[in-house]
Amino acid sequence: MTLSIQQARDVLQQAELICPAGEVQAAVARVAQEINAALADTYPLVLSVMGGAVIFSGQLLPLLTFPLDFDYVHVSRYGGNRQGGDLCWKVEPRENVRGRVVLVVDDILDEGRTMAAIRQRVMDLGAAGFYSAVFADKLNGAGKPIHADFVGVELPNRFVFGYGMDIHGAWRNLPAIYAIGEI
Repeated sequence: MTLSIQQARDVLQQAELICPAGEVQAAVARVAQEINAALADTYPLVLSVMGGAVIFSGQLLPLLTFPLDFDYVHVSRYGGNRQGGDLCWKVEPRENVRGRVVLVVDDILDEGRTMAAIRQRVMDLGAAGFYSAVFADKLNGAGKPIHADFVGVELPNRFVFGYGMDIHGAWRNLPAIYAIGEI
């Protein structure tokens, strides 16, 4: 489902701001400091998860103070839906992970299934180590198969959008995080 421009505006108008832009930027800076402290001597391969992590990756990478290689993976469980489904690989990790420390950057750790699958694939390809950084960790009350090494913010168990996360394709470009009302 694609929203019309008016539907997208209505969604935003009715949404609740849960993480203002200033808090978003402070979280990115803190995560960068934590990654700098942990990975400064590793020359990692950083994999950004398309398309949600584009904004987080783009703002995080210039704050990292060590050499790194950059690539991406494209895997999704949502495909425009509000609940996760089957894992769909569009671009898998390439062979360039072999022997490397890999840092995977994603927008949100919801149920953890996508990040767990990426970790499994990266390790199967021979990575020397695996780290994950997510802008947001959703507190959904369920056990997750993986926990992120670096987390920007914790969010309530609600459907959220903004800062890379979308609602039916809209509003990835917002500098803050919003939650839709309960339906």
